[in-house]
Amino acid sequence: MRPFALSLLAALALATTARAADLTVVVRTSAGEPVKDAVVTLAPAGAPAAQPIKFSWPYAVAQQNIAFNPFVLIVPVGSDVNFPNKDNVRHHVYSFSPVKKFELKLYGRDESRSVRFDKAGIVPLGCNIHDQMIAYLVVVDTPYAAKTGADGVAVIKGLPAGSAPMTVWQPYMKAVRNQQTRTVNVPASGGREQVTADLRPAPSMGDMKH
Repeated sequence: MRPFALSLLAALALATTARAADLTVVVRTSAGEPVKDAVVTLAPAGAPAAQPIKFSWPYAVAQQNIAFNPFVLIVPVGSDVNFPNKDNVRHHVYSFSPVKKFELKLYGRDESRSVRFDKAGIVPLGCNIHDQMIAYLVVVDTPYAAKTGADGVAVIKGLPAGSAPMTVWQPYMKAVRNQQTRTVNVPASGGREQVTADLRPAPSMGDMKH
């Protein structure tokens, strides 16, 4: 290949790389408290999604200390999620969600079950034996997704520069469908967004059915 062609390819590759940007999203209550476990997703128009979508964290929700861990887990459409039992008691994991209704009947310590999630949406989880156990799966069809930590910060990496719809969801958010949506502009150098979201008290198990 001629030097000119090599230079052109290198320039094109550099331009493509330069368009990728990181977006930092800070979610806080109106009182300034950080909001943990808020899921931020973006769907840039015309952006080719990686197929299959892969995230760096394990696709697993453990039953440990009579609780689900993690409380909120993001997984891509089409993924198999493991539900290992690390407790000395048996658990019975289920969901009434229209996104994926399932039931994993009683199983004990060091046993695991798995479920495939083939539709995007929110999947509340419960245990039929321990009513206090609640968790949420967020099944997404975009690679641009992240969850806030205890500091209320989520970072979406490798976004195409430009405008994109952004959704911020948290299971207890005081908003329709527990989410806010807005259009954001992501500069090529990266950007930062502030989101104010107040929370409701944790729901009862009866709310898990809706």
